[in-house]
Amino acid sequence: MNISAAESAVRELLIALDQNVESEGMRGTPERVARMFVEQCTAEDAELDHVFVEDRFDELVMVRDIPIRSYCEHHLLPWFGRAHIAYIPNKQLLGISKLARLTYSCSKGFTIQERVTKQIADRLYSEVEPKGVMVVVEAVHACMSLRGAKALGASTTTSAVRGVFRDVVAAREEFLGLIAKGGPR
Repeated sequence: MNISAAESAVRELLIALDQNVESEGMRGTPERVARMFVEQCTAEDAELDHVFVEDRFDELVMVRDIPIRSYCEHHLLPWFGRAHIAYIPNKQLLGISKLARLTYSCSKGFTIQERVTKQIADRLYSEVEPKGVMVVVEAVHACMSLRGAKALGASTTTSAVRGVFRDVVAAREEFLGLIAKGGPR
């Protein structure tokens, strides 16, 4: 990535919007905005290769309220919220911090919530090969709150369901019930 080109582009955008980039409040803004977007677009792959072999554990594993943030690819505005991820192991347990790292990795760059939700589920399902995966992402989108519909406070929920969570209603209901119940605070 070219940070100086990104900084120049932000500067030009602000000038095109009739903003005084030399004012006290705007001085340094092109650099800060460019660095923010470079950070957001810098890939950080979550490696899911470190698993624990455990033949006797095939119960639901869930991490809830994982912070998630990204930028809408349509408007370059942030969206943020929380992800809830569950899987039922099939002889392999994943370190639970890997689920937070996977969420962070999938939300890098400019994207949409629907794609991030799907990517989290697909990667977990294909790389760890559990019996099932379910992901729910709840987020607020600045593009929906600040422009267009101006629906301040509206949130969006997306889900992705794989394996037994798709086929066994009781497994899906257990996960959704645990989300609704909340966790320790």
